[in-house]
Amino acid sequence: MQVGLLYSRIRKDEKLLLSELRERGHDVVKIDVRDLQFGLDEAPEIFADLDLVVDRCLATSRSLYATKFCEAYGVPVVNSAETAQTCADKVQNSLALAGAGVPTPATDVAFTKEAAMESIETFGYPCVLKPVVGSWGRLMAKIDSKSAAEAILEHKATLGHYEHKVFYVQEFVDKPGRDVRVLATDGEPVAAMVRSSDHWLTNAAKGAETDQFELDAEAEKLVQQASDAVGGGLLGVDLMEVGGESDANYTVHEVNHTVEFKSLNEAVETDVPAKVVDWLEAKAGAKQEVVA
Repeated sequence: MQVGLLYSRIRKDEKLLLSELRERGHDVVKIDVRDLQFGLDEAPEIFADLDLVVDRCLATSRSLYATKFCEAYGVPVVNSAETAQTCADKVQNSLALAGAGVPTPATDVAFTKEAAMESIETFGYPCVLKPVVGSWGRLMAKIDSKSAAEAILEHKATLGHYEHKVFYVQEFVDKPGRDVRVLATDGEPVAAMVRSSDHWLTNAAKGAETDQFELDAEAEKLVQQASDAVGGGLLGVDLMEVGGESDANYTVHEVNHTVEFKSLNEAVETDVPAKVVDWLEAKAGAKQEVVA
């Protein structure tokens, strides 16, 4: 098959995918979105004859618009623009999960400092303030006191981009020093790991230690439900264990659409890029059958 890879920087994740695709004899076209102009009527020539496009754009804005243009041109793309739109915005993400009945942390959204302060006081301390757009644990705040809340809200309202004036306030989940990242293809788990840290943020990008995690039936069910809620695709589903490591209760706090998997691949025995390419081949085959 002929695969297009949308990117703005080639990271280790993309190198793993490219290597696996080429080893299987697939033709890969690397598409640097920084070099293209996307017109309303005609696709750039580089998209001609592609069976499938894989979105691996680092910047959220590029990912959102590039996938929309691919779909407008009739070029099959994963993940879909709808999935990207839902996952890229924490408000839309939370609404999708809650609307599908997926357990997710209690969340308020407010538009003024005063309203946000009321939500924080209702949740009590600690609680969490997050940007509506962003990843890798950036600009997240665990708020432990009223004075800290007042200072953070003032800074966001005065110095922040307009998106930072949408105050996303969430309950603090007392997880057991770790969370669970599951890589899934249309809801089917590929592999899972725990990310452990003494810090309240347990992102691998923040230096958390990683280890393989065996999913139980409850976690597998929630991964499928969370994937369906945001439109499916190649996704990173993040869960927290509620009540401790031995308790089979989870809350899903986020689903990621341009998911990184290099840390996961190093933590598990599963050949993650091979499983991802298996899925891409199946997606491309299904598209070709529909066209035929």
